[in-house]
Amino acid sequence: MTAPQFSSDDRPLVLVADDEPDVLGSVVPFLTRSGFRVLSAPDGQLALDEILRHRPDACVLDVLMPGLDGRAVLRALRREENWVPVILLTQVGEAVERAMALEEGADDYLNKPFDPHELVARIRAVLRRTRVDGPPLSNAPVLVSTFGLQVDRVGRRAWLGQRELVITPKGFTLLEYLMVHADELIERPRLLEVLWGFDETVGTRAVDSRIAELRRVLGEDAANPRWIGTVQGRGYRFVAEVKGAHEISR
Repeated sequence: MTAPQFSSDDRPLVLVADDEPDVLGSVVPFLTRSGFRVLSAPDGQLALDEILRHRPDACVLDVLMPGLDGRAVLRALRREENWVPVILLTQVGEAVERAMALEEGADDYLNKPFDPHELVARIRAVLRRTRVDGPPLSNAPVLVSTFGLQVDRVGRRAWLGQRELVITPKGFTLLEYLMVHADELIERPRLLEVLWGFDETVGTRAVDSRIAELRRVLGEDAANPRWIGTVQGRGYRFVAEVKGAHEISR
């Protein structure tokens, strides 16, 4: 277990918990070189102790660890209303595992094996999302955007002004994911994974079809978007401001 070297340093403090020494041995130095202070723990119980002791700005937790696994640590934190951003390291292909983790309050997930540059990008993204007014976007019951767009994540309903929107379940999941990750470029393969897991029979054009559905429902002009912008050849970005709220505003 490592401790931050500079307690007065204003760099973000990140805890990484994984029972694989090779992972810690490569990730911890990389995050340090990327501008973070880093704590590490080889199991879930030690990770939970370190989180409560040092109050890190973000946590990276492996879902498969002895004793308390990453999801158990996450549940313990959320029961105590500790909303520290959590990124879970999951196993490729376990779509159900990832979906359950997000339901339990994870801010994001990353499949093993992963590119450490991608991990750095995810950490920076969750830090941006949690430094906003109101509850953190990843855990907010309601997401509020411009022009009266409101999404009730608990009731799985959405409104534009006073009009309730009729959206398919996958369309709703896509809208919710884009709003939680506002201002981030989300590439088509990532959205494909979010909506369908690793079903190889579904192509990235299915993502485009769901985007088209959302634009029809929202009355959005793709050439002059209010909410969903296209990044040519790569994916999509939710371009409007998003804030978290505790309830729908009427």
